[in-house]
Amino acid sequence: MPKKRSGGGLSPTQQAAKFLGVSVLAGAVLAGIALPAVGALGLAAKGSVESFDALPANLKTPPLSQRTSILDAEGGTIATVYSRDRTVVPLKEISPYMQKAIVAIEDSRFYEHGAVDLKGVLRALNKNARSGEVSEGASTLTQQYVKNVFVEEAGDDPTKVAQATQQTIGRKIRELKLAIQVEEELGKKKILENYLNITFFGQQAYGVEAASQRYFSKSAKDLEVQEAALLAGIVQSPSRYDPVNDEAEATKRRNVVLQRMAEVGDISQAEADKAKAAPLGLKVSRPKNGCITAVKGAGFFCDYVREVFLSDPVFGKTKEDRAKIWNQGGLTIRTTLDPQAQESVQQSIKDHVYTSDEVATAATIVEPGTGKIVGMGQSRPYGVDIKQGETTLNLSVDNDMGGGAGYQPGSTFKPIVAAAALEGGTPATQSYSSPYEMEYPSPVAACGGKNWVNNEGAKLANENETEVGPYDMKEATALSVNTYYVQLISDIGICPVTQMADKMGVERANGNKLEQTPSIALGVTEVSPLTMASAYATFASRGMYCTPVAIESITQRIGNKSKSLEVPKSTCSRAMSETTADSISTLLKGVVEDGTGTEAGLDSRPSAGKTGTTDERFAAWFVGYTPNLAGAVWVGDPKHERKMVDITIGGVPHAKVFGGAVPGPIWRDMMSGALEGKPVDQFNLVDIPDSADKDKDKGRGNDGNRDDGGNGDDGGDDDGGPGGVIGGLIDGGTGNGGNDGGWGNFIQGQGNGGNGIGGRRD
Repeated sequence: MPKKRSGGGLSPTQQAAKFLGVSVLAGAVLAGIALPAVGALGLAAKGSVESFDALPANLKTPPLSQRTSILDAEGGTIATVYSRDRTVVPLKEISPYMQKAIVAIEDSRFYEHGAVDLKGVLRALNKNARSGEVSEGASTLTQQYVKNVFVEEAGDDPTKVAQATQQTIGRKIRELKLAIQVEEELGKKKILENYLNITFFGQQAYGVEAASQRYFSKSAKDLEVQEAALLAGIVQSPSRYDPVNDEAEATKRRNVVLQRMAEVGDISQAEADKAKAAPLGLKVSRPKNGCITAVKGAGFFCDYVREVFLSDPVFGKTKEDRAKIWNQGGLTIRTTLDPQAQESVQQSIKDHVYTSDEVATAATIVEPGTGKIVGMGQSRPYGVDIKQGETTLNLSVDNDMGGGAGYQPGSTFKPIVAAAALEGGTPATQSYSSPYEMEYPSPVAACGGKNWVNNEGAKLANENETEVGPYDMKEATALSVNTYYVQLISDIGICPVTQMADKMGVERANGNKLEQTPSIALGVTEVSPLTMASAYATFASRGMYCTPVAIESITQRIGNKSKSLEVPKSTCSRAMSETTADSISTLLKGVVEDGTGTEAGLDSRPSAGKTGTTDERFAAWFVGYTPNLAGAVWVGDPKHERKMVDITIGGVPHAKVFGGAVPGPIWRDMMSGALEGKPVDQFNLVDIPDSADKDKDKGRGNDGNRDDGGNGDDGGDDDGGPGGVIGGLIDGGTGNGGNDGGWGNFIQGQGNGGNGIGGRRD
């Protein structure tokens, strides 16, 4: 039923609406204005006042989509993203010239008529009848506003946009009914304000504030008369009157608006003539949208934030609900990204790996105990220009968050095996024979009461024949001995390892479960750098695993109001005892002090970590931590095609790449910069005595980089350690024991710097 006044009768507006509704339905008015005199009327079948009254009169105005700002942890802007570049402003912040210009050219009787301009209808009807075609419309600003609401609600859905703009009598009637409601509820000033904020001005600019910034690089409140006239003229046809691409046509249209402003008395003729003579005065700000605009190489982190928003149920029950909020925009997203850490990540990457290299690197830093991602970057630039080496594939994260299928972590997985063993009661002094080569033990207990059986007699080996046990856990971890860790996992069973990995958040990058096989100890399961950094943060936080988080807070602006949104929180849980975590820190501290990771060691503070290099050298890793931060660095070919043998990376040639020589220095430099000026905290170390049967004559090898251990004379001298004791006395010297080589074997080091004991999958 229609609304009635207190006296029981319909208001004049409502009476006019009923009359106009009948006229419209009869095709007496709008049919000749909006459409050629052919086609269905949509509602003409009923053709009655009742059918007009039955139309919904409640315009559900969607919140106007606006730009979203993504900020770092200190409030600095990382990037601006939007589906609609719009900043909503109140009428008082819009130049009076702009208000007058849009009314003059679009609806000069705006303040004199109601929802429909009957004089305008008759004028247009007469003109169209004389011309024989639809040459003039009669829509008021209010009706145009209603149509724009439908278009805004349609979003980027082409079908819905077509429905919102289809030229049918039915749509015109619905617009009219809603325009009547809008006039009664909002009033002229609010309608004008809403219209100026919703209208498209071309060049990706929605609303007058965005348009003013786009064309003149100034706020809408500062627009001068000729500038306001230009913007008002664009509205009728943003492509035709685009001043950036057709200055002459835009100038003509601007002058038409100026003349119309003079005719209706908004400005004098002299003012109009002076403004017409002025140049357009464009000061164009090019559209800058999306993560491609991110600073400090944070494009991939920016993209990760978007993926988090679109995937986390905290922002909406369905992906469609979440996408609607994201596209609506108006969000201020404060993230966990630390500008100092991010800058350090990018600088280290730039120093060690070139964008033009055959392989790439990706690095991520997280904060132990909070799960906050404070740095994320890679050597391949963010973008869509493949010819320039750009990519949108985030090499640091899992597939479902915009990454790839992941990369085998190699020996960086071994500390997880060690943690599972220690947590189950295995002493840190545990020793195994650790031969150079062996068959996988069989059977090995797996989850669910099942056994893994080596039916095919599969074998594994250390990388160098001189690498022969027995070894205890401390030495086997420092030297990254394959056979030790396979014997260890075969002893404790596979299930405790996969369960520990699960507690530490280690999952395959493609979403599949970890395989129940002893070879998991050697890092054969593909994971992402973010996963490994978060897992190692568990050791740094003394056994507490915290899920990674990227968002600190979100404020959403709807119109002129703001509200806070709930954001995902890190969930922390105990993955292992403090004693186990401290024991791992003790083991991994030895890796960077005198094991395979010496090139990654930090001079100014304690650090711990593990190198990793996969079979065929498709990937090399260093994952490590201090008490403050944990980070993972991966280097390799994302396509898994280029082996890192006889390759130049960052201008440095490498016969073979391994975790200590390329990822290690990247980790060292990025962590040094990220931690500069931060407190120097200490690990809680435990005493792990040497096992009784330890062979004191065993030297230290490299981290599996060379089949022959690397001679001091010809094995490369990038990162070599001391040569063999005997050889070092003769002519091996120091620093030439092969890339990142460690101590050579006591006897075998004779003469040439020592053959380092390699032979491990790292």
